[in-house]
Amino acid sequence: MTETISPKLTRNAVLLVLVASLGYFVDIYDLVIFSIVRVKSLHDIGVADGDANRLMGVHIINMQMLGLLVGGIFWGILGDKLGRIKVLFGSILLYSVANFANGMVHDVNMYAIIRLIAGIGLAGELGAGITLVSETLSKENRGYGTMLVAVIGLLGAVAAAMVSKYDWRTAYYVGGVLGIILLLLRLGTFESGMYKTVAKASEVSKGNMLMLFTNWKRFYKYLCCIFIGAPLWYVVGILITQSPEIGKALGAKDTLSAGTGILYSYVGISVGGIFAAILAQLTKSRKLTMLIYLILSALSVVAYLSAKGITNSQFIWLCFFMGFAVGYWATFVTIAAEQFGTNIRSTVTTTVPNFIRGSLIPINALFNVFVLHYGMINSAYIMMGILTVLALFCLSQLKESFHKDLDYVEVS
Repeated sequence: MTETISPKLTRNAVLLVLVASLGYFVDIYDLVIFSIVRVKSLHDIGVADGDANRLMGVHIINMQMLGLLVGGIFWGILGDKLGRIKVLFGSILLYSVANFANGMVHDVNMYAIIRLIAGIGLAGELGAGITLVSETLSKENRGYGTMLVAVIGLLGAVAAAMVSKYDWRTAYYVGGVLGIILLLLRLGTFESGMYKTVAKASEVSKGNMLMLFTNWKRFYKYLCCIFIGAPLWYVVGILITQSPEIGKALGAKDTLSAGTGILYSYVGISVGGIFAAILAQLTKSRKLTMLIYLILSALSVVAYLSAKGITNSQFIWLCFFMGFAVGYWATFVTIAAEQFGTNIRSTVTTTVPNFIRGSLIPINALFNVFVLHYGMINSAYIMMGILTVLALFCLSQLKESFHKDLDYVEVS
C-alpha cells in the first residue's frame, strides 16, 4: 500500500512542499545570476563590453546549460535508483561548492568551467522536488503543491537581482551560503511513499533511461514533454538576457538592463504561475492551461519586439507581461511527472526541464545564424514563431493527465 495522503494536508507534507520550494528558490537564484551580472563580471575580468561581452556571455551560459544537460541525466537516474532525497542532498552540495568558487574567478576559462559544474549541481533540484511533491500529495492537491514550489522558487530570481546590485562576487557567495542553509533544512524531509514501494520490488527496473528510447510511444511522449516548454527558455535566455542588444536594435534611448529584465520577468513568472495553477484546478485541465499560456506568450513577445524606441518603464512592464505569459513552468513540469510511471518518473521529471534549459544551446546557435542574415529583431520573431508552433503541436499529442493516478510503473 503506497504512502499517499488524503486531501487534508499533513504537517510532513507541508514541510516537504516548503523544502522543495526553497530548493527551487536556490536553483533559480543561481540559474539566472550569470545573466544578471554578465556584463559587469566579464568586464571586471578583462572582457570588453559590446559584442565581445555578448559572445563570451553566450559561451559561458552555454557551458552552464551543458552542465544542466549532463546533471539532468545523472541526477534523474540516481533519483529513481537511490531515491529522491539523496538527489536533493547531493545536487545542492555540489552547487554550493561551485558557487563559492565562482566568486573567486579571475579568467574566462575558469568562469566557464565552474558554471559547468554549477549547472550539473543545479540540475537535480527541480525534478526531484516536483517528483516528491507529485507523489506525496493527493490528486486534489498536487497541482497546488507544485504551484507553491514554482512560485516560491521563482522568487529566487528576484533575490538574485537585488543581491547583485551590491557586488557580483558577493552575489555568488550568497548563493553558496543559501545552498548550505538549505542542506541543513533538508535533514527533516522524508522519502516518497510511492518510491519506497517500488524500491522494494526487485523485479521492477528503476532509473533505466533506455526505457524512454526502446519504446516509440514512450519516446515520442517524452519528446513532446520537452518541446512544450521550449518557448519559456527562449524568452528568458535570449530575449531578456540579450535585452541590452535588443533594446539598441529597437532604438532605445537608454541601455536596457538585463538584470532589471530578469527581476521583473520572474516576478511575472511567479504571478503567472499562480494563475496557471488556479486555472488548471478550475478547468480540471493542464492542457487547456498550457494552450492559453503558449498563445499569450507569443502575443507578449510580439508586443516586446514591436516596441520601437522602447523606454525603461515600457521595458519593465513588457518583461512582467512576458514573464506572466511563460508562467506555465510548474504546470508543464507537472504534466511531465504525470505522464510516466514511478520507476522512471524522477528520470523524466529531472531531465525534461534540464533538456529544455539545455535547448538554449542550439537555440542560441540558430538565433546567431539568423541574426547574421535577418538582423536582431526579425531573427527574434522567427525563433519565437518556430518554437511556439512546435510547442503547440507537441501539446496536442499529449493526453490530459489532471486526474491521473500516479501509483503505477512502466514495463520494459
